[in-house]
Amino acid sequence: MRLSPFALLDRWRSPPPGPDKVSWLGAHVYAHRGLHSGGVPENSPSAFAAALAKGMGIECDVQRSSDGRAIVFHDEDLARLTAEQGFLRDHNAADLNRILLSGSTDTIPTLRQMLDQIGGKAPLLIEIKSSRSRSRRTSALCLAVRRDLEGYLGPHAVMSFDPRVVRWFADHSPLTVRGLVVTEENDKALAGMIRRRLSLWHARPDFLAYDIRDLPSRFAAQQRRRGLPLLTWTVRSAEHRERAAKYCDAPIAEGPGVT
Repeated sequence: MRLSPFALLDRWRSPPPGPDKVSWLGAHVYAHRGLHSGGVPENSPSAFAAALAKGMGIECDVQRSSDGRAIVFHDEDLARLTAEQGFLRDHNAADLNRILLSGSTDTIPTLRQMLDQIGGKAPLLIEIKSSRSRSRRTSALCLAVRRDLEGYLGPHAVMSFDPRVVRWFADHSPLTVRGLVVTEENDKALAGMIRRRLSLWHARPDFLAYDIRDLPSRFAAQQRRRGLPLLTWTVRSAEHRERAAKYCDAPIAEGPGVT
């Protein structure tokens, strides 16, 4: 079968990974920010413990503290998830480690603390949160994550919406499994298709993590056929579970989306 020019460019600019590197990705359901619920905050040690008890994989988010540590937290600011105000990046790791997550006795963990808690007992997806205007901080966060992962033997991958992050790991930590997080939203016209391909070619990911709302997607299906595993987020209902099973290799789920 003759390949299209785009398919040829995909193969050249973003070659697929070896199957042995990524085969574990599709064997699990991943708890989105841990298995959280009322009284069990997202990205908390309690949420990670609940996911472990259920035998699930775990997805988490990381930001960078003022002293260059990788911190497990989703938002740039503290207000939604704690009683504190201000930006996470303005606090050091020790201070953040003393801040209670709302509605619980858990505090904000570092990535190193989380890795010690998981201890290889569950596969882990680490979403690296970046800022488009802070490229130096982005590289520093990637380095902090890589340092924490040194010597960690459990199955794990990093991923990001930011193709610069994914490319950083391709260049500086090529053995680390790396994924590009994608949402098409309402950007399905030609310009959006071009942007997605340019992101793919720059990032050189091993897998894609795709917005469930965009599936089925021609672009996602093309990448899956040529060997990039396809994960999907955030699976929150039975209908989402059915769609994920039809079009993807594994779901990242929460609430009613967890079977």
